[in-house]
Amino acid sequence: MSAKNLVTGGISTEGLPREDGFFGEFGGSYIPPRLQDVMDEVTRTYKKIAADPAFIAEFNDLLIHYAGRPSPVYHAKRLSEHAGGAQIYLKREDLNHTGAHKINHCIGEALLARKMGKKKVIAETGAGQHGVALATAAALMGLECDIYMGAIDVAKEAPNVSRMKILGARVIEVTRGTQSLKDAVDAAFEVYLDDPETQLYCIGSAVGPHPFPMIVRDFQSIIGREARGQFMEMTGHLPDVVTACVGGGSNAIGIFSGFLEDTDVELHGVEPAGKGLETGRHAATMTKGSVGVLHGFKSYILQDSQGEPLPVYSIASGLDYPGVGPQHSYLKTIGRVRYETATDAEAVHAFYALSRLEGIIPALESSHAVAYALRHAKELGKDKRILVNLSGRGDKDIDFIMEHYPYEGDVPSL
Repeated sequence: MSAKNLVTGGISTEGLPREDGFFGEFGGSYIPPRLQDVMDEVTRTYKKIAADPAFIAEFNDLLIHYAGRPSPVYHAKRLSEHAGGAQIYLKREDLNHTGAHKINHCIGEALLARKMGKKKVIAETGAGQHGVALATAAALMGLECDIYMGAIDVAKEAPNVSRMKILGARVIEVTRGTQSLKDAVDAAFEVYLDDPETQLYCIGSAVGPHPFPMIVRDFQSIIGREARGQFMEMTGHLPDVVTACVGGGSNAIGIFSGFLEDTDVELHGVEPAGKGLETGRHAATMTKGSVGVLHGFKSYILQDSQGEPLPVYSIASGLDYPGVGPQHSYLKTIGRVRYETATDAEAVHAFYALSRLEGIIPALESSHAVAYALRHAKELGKDKRILVNLSGRGDKDIDFIMEHYPYEGDVPSL
């Protein structure tokens, strides 16, 4: 084993982030001095264990024997026929233990917390997938776990709230502000600032002050490494397009990291257009945002003229965040990744299409990437191949869908 088994190579990590935590002009660490000392300790410890063969071996062993990796790549033939163009393949992160890609970095973060001698891990969650995954990893490692969750999401994602409590986590409902993901992040950061010595903030995406974007990316890079090899073995080719939904951006940077050096492979991130970009009820940070600072890092942000974060909205609780990971902002700036959008309506159509045609119920977050793949496949020839990172399963969303978007007919047309 070597550090290469843990971190990616090439464009994503060659000198990035820099020692100061920046990807180009994005990233960094805009936090109080007391917390900066703690972040410096996290950085030092992480860099040490990332090069430790024993840590890498334990991490990889848990991914295989506990989380259930590798997740397969699946050729969605009926969905491809429905789209009427390029062939659509799915990287099945929904088959991981806990039902999403989040378990990848949560196992790593819990191991890091144990290495640092922490008693507790804390985190925010939107859709609840990160909360469930961290509660799972905390139970495995014998750590206490507090999860901060907006009141709107607590009501919307009741199954995941129950899972977190069954696993032994304490779910703290956040009732201020918009009562959604951004406010949950605010609350968790405040608690961490009060006591950074006994607990570790295990952030749920590739966002936050350095070193969090680097840590989450590195742990999630397993998706891209697996997918690249699997796709080559299955088809004899690389995909023409790799796409993933983008909120904070952890699942997207995970799969993109395996293909960044393959310049013939187009990389497309898909943001939530919500009710429509023209309505203001969306969370399309890369599409409509501007550069600013949020939660301790510089990136594209949806903000007002005073630099305050704007209210955001998405049908998918895990995507309604007014910022995005700094590496995504960098990849947009250099033109390596194209960022597109999908509306609520498109996501719901994709949710039903994948369920009815392939027997796979996707998370609403992942449904945005499926929606874009359906749309883009029509624009490509049948000899082209699109690989979608199906980042999570839709168990958590079924009650919400049946209450607000019931549909009993045939698969709706595109």
